[in-house]
Amino acid sequence: MRSPRSAVSRRALRTLAVLALTAVTTGLATTVEAAPSPTATTPVQHPHAGIDSPLAANPYMGWSSWSMQSSKYPGLNPNGNYSWLTEANVIKQTDALAAKLKKYGYEYVNIDAGWWMDWSWTSQYDEYGRQKADPVRFPSGMKAVADHIHSKGLKAGIYLPVGLEKGAYNDGKNPIWNAAGCTTGDIVYDDLRTTNGWDSAYKIDFSDPCAQKYIDSQAQMFADWGYDFLKLDGVGPGSFKSDDNDNYNNVPDVAAWQKAIKTAGRPIHLELSWSLDIGHVADWKKYSNGWRIDTDVECYCNTLVSWEDSVNDRWDDAPAWARHAGPGGWNDLDSLDVGNGEMDGLTKAERQSYATLWAIAKSPLFTGDDLTRLDSYGLSLLTNREVLAINQGNTPPAAPITPSDPQQVWATKNPNGTYTVALFNLSDQPSAVTADWSALGFTGKAKIRDLWRHENLGLTAGKITKTLPAHGSRLFTVTPVGHLLGWTGIEAEATSNTLTGNASVADCSGCSGGHKVGNLYIGSKLTFNNVVVPKAGKYQIRVSYISGDARSALVSANGDGATSHKFASTGDWSTSNSVYVAVNLQAGTNTVTFDSGTGYAPDIDRIDVPTSS
Repeated sequence: MRSPRSAVSRRALRTLAVLALTAVTTGLATTVEAAPSPTATTPVQHPHAGIDSPLAANPYMGWSSWSMQSSKYPGLNPNGNYSWLTEANVIKQTDALAAKLKKYGYEYVNIDAGWWMDWSWTSQYDEYGRQKADPVRFPSGMKAVADHIHSKGLKAGIYLPVGLEKGAYNDGKNPIWNAAGCTTGDIVYDDLRTTNGWDSAYKIDFSDPCAQKYIDSQAQMFADWGYDFLKLDGVGPGSFKSDDNDNYNNVPDVAAWQKAIKTAGRPIHLELSWSLDIGHVADWKKYSNGWRIDTDVECYCNTLVSWEDSVNDRWDDAPAWARHAGPGGWNDLDSLDVGNGEMDGLTKAERQSYATLWAIAKSPLFTGDDLTRLDSYGLSLLTNREVLAINQGNTPPAAPITPSDPQQVWATKNPNGTYTVALFNLSDQPSAVTADWSALGFTGKAKIRDLWRHENLGLTAGKITKTLPAHGSRLFTVTPVGHLLGWTGIEAEATSNTLTGNASVADCSGCSGGHKVGNLYIGSKLTFNNVVVPKAGKYQIRVSYISGDARSALVSANGDGATSHKFASTGDWSTSNSVYVAVNLQAGTNTVTFDSGTGYAPDIDRIDVPTSS
């Protein structure tokens, strides 16, 4: 370890050398997998992928190896944990994807963690500190695998953890490819601080130009091998690491990867993982094409996934992210493992609900199933063209329009004026779930199309109600035939309202009137006193609220029995989202109360009351 003083003087000289090299060098790496010499060569051309091709115009579709690698399902990993990943297995899945799913839009074959590790999970690196394929797992090398994937008209994906892996450091002696004078010792901090979700790498110091050169060398290697997709894992803030510790702020790494990809001569989709911090969503959107919003969906058990660990988490975690997805970057809910029946670990109802949420949330649709063993039901879920059109079309991501209770309705308005509407019963018992047309903003009748069943259900007045099995769902296209509703808005901070306990008015830049009512905790209440409707009935009132985490409130009208509702996180304490809550109102003037009870309730922006029930 060099002294701080020698590091400063050496860094200054090296910076000048690297900048000079950059100024005179325009070449890229060779196309062979073997470590190239540290000199510039002619840029590689890839005829099947244009440099200007748009990436992530729609959520990507494909397959990933991790679900089977991580499972303890009998026979999947015969040589120990994660041993499923081999060249032979990837080739089989590639061929199956091409035969069964390619025509439906599935195109990426993504190789996850372990391609550079032996059966004991020991890593291997080339002389420049870059990951090197394990010769037992991938005897033909990574380029040959990508070539086979491309030969099927598909795209190849690969994986890396963020940071400089400890095994790549080699006491700081490894030279950086195509960066004269740079070594792995130059690109880390002197105290060898660690980073990523496992602390398995040293944090890279991007104040040194050698650091960008190292990322450039990795991106160039992947481009030369022919990879079209990179999953960068363990990224923070996120990956269960706090934003309070700068060691886990990998935004500079992600920015460096974007920069490196731009100069690598090949379009490469950059996907980030896992449980990314929504507070940095502007960075993820700026530098990448997708971001995992949650932990692994896999259960690390005797199946691929389970409902409780952790498929069902997504209904709580996806709402806050919905507004951030769009062409160029999408909210990644993780692998969609609904095709293998028993091995998936789910009931048929759960498999359909899983696929429904992924589709309407506009998540990438990549399965981790064994594509050589898809059952007929799983294949029908993965290839339903009406459902895939929701995910791949220009409809916005859906979000809940009801509170995040066991029975939920999610919806989005489509550009053609129709609505995509999903009913979910997340409870452990069968239950009826209702979508009320007033919660979609119209009244009267609507035409209903059942997308999973390919059935027209005819005209329905006012609402649609279906009894769903435990963890079940239905998915519809709703075409309004009625007319738009009128609404009367009441701000939470209106002087006519009553605040009790700790409830107080606060500034809110994202709220409709610039203010909100907060501090609704442990018995504090907000009562709207002048809620006027023309006739008695059940009304769907629109509740605009702000909550940095999921919170519940007791909602009541006119002092009658209160109902507890759970409000999903809006992502921060200044962004307002809306859901619809049913209350029974009498003709004339009513009160509507939000009571924190014994816990903490969300902040309230306003309510809007329809002019008719």
